[in-house]
Amino acid sequence: MINENESKKYDCSRGCTVERAETGELDCTYRQGCCKLEVYDWLSGVSQEQFKDYFEVRFKNTRKGIYHNESGQSIKTGDLVVVEAANGHDLGIVTLEGPIVGRQMKCKRVNPETFEFKKIYRKAKLFDVEKWQDAIAREHEVMIRSRQIAAELGLEMKIGDVEFQGDGTKAIFYYIADGRVDFRQLIKVFAEEFRIRIEMKQIGARQEAGLIGGLGVCGRELCCSNYISSFQSITTSAARCQDLSLNPQKLAGQCGKLKCCLNYETAAYMDAQSRIPKVTNPLEFEDGLAYLMKTDILKEVMYFSYDPGSFANLYALDAYDVREIIKMNRNGIRPESLKSEPEPVAPEFVTAVGDDSITRFDESRKRKKKKRRRPDPEKKGQKGNRGKKEN
Repeated sequence: MINENESKKYDCSRGCTVERAETGELDCTYRQGCCKLEVYDWLSGVSQEQFKDYFEVRFKNTRKGIYHNESGQSIKTGDLVVVEAANGHDLGIVTLEGPIVGRQMKCKRVNPETFEFKKIYRKAKLFDVEKWQDAIAREHEVMIRSRQIAAELGLEMKIGDVEFQGDGTKAIFYYIADGRVDFRQLIKVFAEEFRIRIEMKQIGARQEAGLIGGLGVCGRELCCSNYISSFQSITTSAARCQDLSLNPQKLAGQCGKLKCCLNYETAAYMDAQSRIPKVTNPLEFEDGLAYLMKTDILKEVMYFSYDPGSFANLYALDAYDVREIIKMNRNGIRPESLKSEPEPVAPEFVTAVGDDSITRFDESRKRKKKKRRRPDPEKKGQKGNRGKKEN
C-alpha cells in the first residue's frame, strides 16, 4: 500500500491537495482554507438565473478571474476546468458560483453586458491534470535559475515568483524593480534556456508579500494575502496622528513598507482630533500657568501640569473644558485653580475575565483540622504514679 503521508501533497499556493492513487491516477481536490484572497460564499445554495454560467476560477496565489461557461457541462465549485488563455489554454479551480459571483462583478466594477469574459472550455481530464502537475513541478527550479541569469546579466531586479500556464507552454515571471528594466536580452536567454513563452509582470513589494503569504506580528495571516486586493498609499502621517513612535522597525511590515493596518484606525483618530483644541500657549489660572503635557486622543482628555519639566502631578481636563478655558483666557478671565476642576469621567473598558473562577464547579474539599487534645491532669498523675517505685 502507498503511504498516505507520502502520496498526499498540499499545494497551498493553489488551494488544493494532490494525491496519487494506487492505480496511478492523480486526484486533485479543492481545499478552501488554503486559498489566498478567499471569498466566503454566504449565498451558497441560492440560485439565480442571471449568473448561472459565470464562475470564479482560481490559479496560483492571488491570480483569479471570472469566466463564462460555454462548454455546456454542469460545473460546480471545486471542479478543475480548462479555460481560455492569451496563447493556448490554462487550468484552474472553480472557487465561486451563483449569485456571489455577481457580487464580485459589482465589487470589481465589471458590467456583464459589455465585458468580454474569457471562456471555460470543459472540465479537466486526467491528461490535463498530469500535464498541469508536470508544469508546476518545474516552477521552483525555473525560478532559481532565472534569478541566476538575471544576476549574470547585471539587471537590478528581483524575480519573486514563477507561474506556469496549465498547458506548460508559457510562464509568468513576477519581478520587482525600483526603476525601468530593459529585459529584452533576458527574455531571449529565458526562451533559449526554458523553451517556453515568457511573460514578465512587474509587481510591488506589497503584492509580493501577498503572493508569498505569511503571518504578521499580530499572529494573523497577512492582510495583503488574506483580503486586500487594492493597495492604498500609506504615509507616516497615519502614525503621527495616532501618536505612534516613528520607529521604522515597528512600523514596517514583512514587505519592508509601512504596515497596511496603520490606515485602519486613522479615520477614528482624525475624527477625535477634530474635537480636541490646539493648545499653543499654557492655560492661565489664578495660581499659575498650566502646561499641556500629554493628550489621550480617543478619550478626548488632556493632561496639564504647573511644572513643565515634570510629569509627577498631572491634572486631567476634558477637551471641551479646555476649549472653554482658552476662550476665557482670551477675554482676560482666569479660572480659580486647575486643582479645583473635577476629574473627567470617561467610559472604561470592563472585562469579565477573572470574575468567575475556573474551579467554581469543582467540589470543594475542606481540610479538617486536627484538634489538639488537652492533657488530662488525672491521667497524667496516674502515669506519674505508675512510674514511681514503692518504697
